[in-house]
Amino acid sequence: MKQLFLIFFASFLFINCGNSQEIKTISTLELKDLLSKDKVQIVDVRTKNEIKYGFIESSIFIDFFDNNFTEKAVNKLDKNKPVYLYCRSGNRSGNATKLLQGKGYEVYNVLGGYNQWKKENKK
Repeated sequence: MKQLFLIFFASFLFINCGNSQEIKTISTLELKDLLSKDKVQIVDVRTKNEIKYGFIESSIFIDFFDNNFTEKAVNKLDKNKPVYLYCRSGNRSGNATKLLQGKGYEVYNVLGGYNQWKKENKK
């Protein structure tokens, strides 16, 4: 019985590790350069309260904590164009990246999130 459990567990790990997608990332400096050249789909996944303290211009706002996050994202985003996600520090947007990758989007997590953006773009 113990061996059967170990075989099952090892199979589970092998199958799941093989299906996991690598999270693509972009730095805030790379994003700034990209935004100066092209119109891109940039999504702020922070709460309304967090957005009050600033955001990246041209962002689409979809709160990650909203129960319908994935549905709202699918309705607002073009699947044929890359999507760049950010939050306060990069954790929530990393989780959101995984969700949207699972829906077939090409997604990039902005490293350091809005905190890093603000630090590098002080006037």
